[in-house]
Amino acid sequence: MAIISGVNIPDNNRLEVALTSIHGIGLTTSRKIVEEVGLMDNPRVRDLTEEDLARVRSAIDRGGMLIEGDLRRETQMNIRRLTDIQSFRGIRHRKRLPSRGQRTKTNARTQRGRRQTVAGKKKTPGH
Repeated sequence: MAIISGVNIPDNNRLEVALTSIHGIGLTTSRKIVEEVGLMDNPRVRDLTEEDLARVRSAIDRGGMLIEGDLRRETQMNIRRLTDIQSFRGIRHRKRLPSRGQRTKTNARTQRGRRQTVAGKKKTPGH
């Protein structure tokens, strides 16, 4: 397995797809990296030489983008800032509810957990 930015890259995937296993690199960015390095035909990771991997690593370093630990830290700091200033989004994060305006009456089960049955209101006879 090839290691790039501290992440094990899957050997049997093509390079474009394999680079997306790094947090912070999507398909568009990985295509730019492959094009910048100049690897034609988008080879599989197991077919790359050590020299090719070194060029990919340097292209990622030169890219000036946040990846892996730095990106995760930045995201956590942003969420912490929102909760500290008690903005609406910060409160939603603290309550572990959707923070971007989604409805919660019928959806958001992953956030809210399993359904809990609540006793219904008794109907009075004659009504």
